[in-house]
Amino acid sequence: MNKISVAVLGATGSVGQRFIQLLENHPYFQVTHLCASENSAGKTYGEVMRKRWKISSDIPSYARDIIVTTPDPSRAPGVKLAFSGLDASVAGEVETAFANSGIHIISNSKNHRMVENVPLLSAEVNPDHLSVLSFQKTPGKILTNSNCTIMGVTISLKPLFEQFGIEAVMLFSMQAVSGAGYPGVPSMDILGNVVPFIGGEEEKAEIEPLKCLGKVVDGRIVNADFPISAHCNRVPVFDGHTVCVSVKLKKKATEQEIRKAWTSFRGLPQELELPLAPPVPIVYREEEDRPQPRLDLDTGKSMATVIGRLRPDPLFDWKYVVLSHNTVRGAAGAAVLNAELMVRKNLL
Repeated sequence: MNKISVAVLGATGSVGQRFIQLLENHPYFQVTHLCASENSAGKTYGEVMRKRWKISSDIPSYARDIIVTTPDPSRAPGVKLAFSGLDASVAGEVETAFANSGIHIISNSKNHRMVENVPLLSAEVNPDHLSVLSFQKTPGKILTNSNCTIMGVTISLKPLFEQFGIEAVMLFSMQAVSGAGYPGVPSMDILGNVVPFIGGEEEKAEIEPLKCLGKVVDGRIVNADFPISAHCNRVPVFDGHTVCVSVKLKKKATEQEIRKAWTSFRGLPQELELPLAPPVPIVYREEEDRPQPRLDLDTGKSMATVIGRLRPDPLFDWKYVVLSHNTVRGAAGAAVLNAELMVRKNLL
């Protein structure tokens, strides 16, 4: 197939860097435009990122000589799709401008997530939500990822929701510093410490899974109907969000039934064998002290959701631990997987 020309908005940030890494030699997409602030515009990406590249592998060679521009659709001729890692302070206006110009947007920002005809897409969880794109009035369509904290949580809830129903959820997050972007949390605030507040996180963790697990009705997404209570914390881990989840089910289930629901779960990305789809989207660890970011973060090329410690909950029914890679599965990787799904469904 002829590769689709794409732009990365916010290319110098932590999520933007992940996009550039994951799109190297991609079979569907070719990065032709990199966009950032006026401070970076006019320079090559390699020059801008000489001291700012924070991923362990080198800057991909294809990106080094691309001249960085400001995120303006008029500066992106031929681009059909833009991956946005822009900060929420500017993302809403910029992403709308790209959509108005006919360029499709897949965004990691919060600005459009709760609009009723904008999919909050997790490719294995709710691919049917893509149908609401046709109800958007702009020539380019806007699609969003969920918050990185609840990406793995929602994937873990999907088979439970389908097979047993859910009455209530409580979650306690331990979120990596990379989730705060670069330069992130000051070292004197996080080293040897736990920060029990992340602005806006608990609200997003309590509402976004409900939209992801909701239904499409008359061209809009109607949220699932169960309460979620969230406690969100920043911890001194570089990558990987760990979340402790307690769930009350509508239908009683045994430990073996729940574990089978997880390990047998497959979604449309696996059926279509999309390039970035993990063959096994949910991996269950038997060890009593897993999952751990240091040991399990690379599972499924960092696209799998790793679960462990399923056990009875004296207040709810069951409790367990979820780990997912926040900048890959929770951000750039999820966006690329969503774009792959759009390609295969002929939506680009």
